[in-house]
Amino acid sequence: MQRKDFIKLISAATAMTTLGSFNSLTDSLPEQDEKLPLLFVGHGSPMNGIEDNEFSQRWKAMGKEIPKPKAVLCISAHWLTKGTHITAMVNPPTIHDFGGFPKALFDVQYPAPGNPELAKETAALFKKTTVGLDHDWGLDHGTWSITKNMYPDADIPVLQLSIDYNQPAQYHYELAKELETLRKKGVLIIGSGNMVHNLGMVAWDKMNEPNYGFDWAIEMNEKFKTAILSGDHKALINYQNFGTAGRNAIPTPDHYYPLLYILGLVEEKDKVSFFNDKLLAGSLSMTSVKVDAI
Repeated sequence: MQRKDFIKLISAATAMTTLGSFNSLTDSLPEQDEKLPLLFVGHGSPMNGIEDNEFSQRWKAMGKEIPKPKAVLCISAHWLTKGTHITAMVNPPTIHDFGGFPKALFDVQYPAPGNPELAKETAALFKKTTVGLDHDWGLDHGTWSITKNMYPDADIPVLQLSIDYNQPAQYHYELAKELETLRKKGVLIIGSGNMVHNLGMVAWDKMNEPNYGFDWAIEMNEKFKTAILSGDHKALINYQNFGTAGRNAIPTPDHYYPLLYILGLVEEKDKVSFFNDKLLAGSLSMTSVKVDAI
């Protein structure tokens, strides 16, 4: 066999393997008539995972309102990595990535299954980067505090996609677009973080005061919502241009980047709305976004 014929054979085999992977995804998750919503959820304190409050109650209601997904893919602010990775184990562990909370919170187990095949097929969707298959992480509180309320029976596979913290906002916004196929096939995509998130400026004495925000937090919460509703994603990607209020709201972008993954998937005819639109302790917002296909 000549070298050029060998190369052709290898190329054909590679193409068939890639096509086979995509067909496997198509077969296991057939395209639906309606796309699932997209959610950006302000997750706030880990205690929202076990407390019965206005935020957890809304998550519970949301789980009943939207069509039951075939799987959940969550981009959590609490899994920051070099490169991008996806959980690929059969049984992802419940991660208690916090300290100083009651024992009841550390006792929580959310035994939702993983889906290694879906993880592999999702990783294959990305063209901008190579996505690693992770067998060590699991479900951190940015994910399970929400899914535990939405799907308490833990009968839906849940996967996490990590955030490459070495990459800028534009990269994450563009990378998200490669997840579009999943939305059409019954996978609920959730970004979990907080638009306004400055733990260093928390007014601890105002923790129990409803909807309390500093002036800059109120200003930025409104600016974020205005830009989201108007589709001004460029302003949201270039969040550094929001000035002092923006720097206070986003001192580090870990809790902000998950929002960009959801915005990157928004289509022109989608309907955008907000829920849990509240400020907490001066420097935190629980404002969340729901994107419905029209």
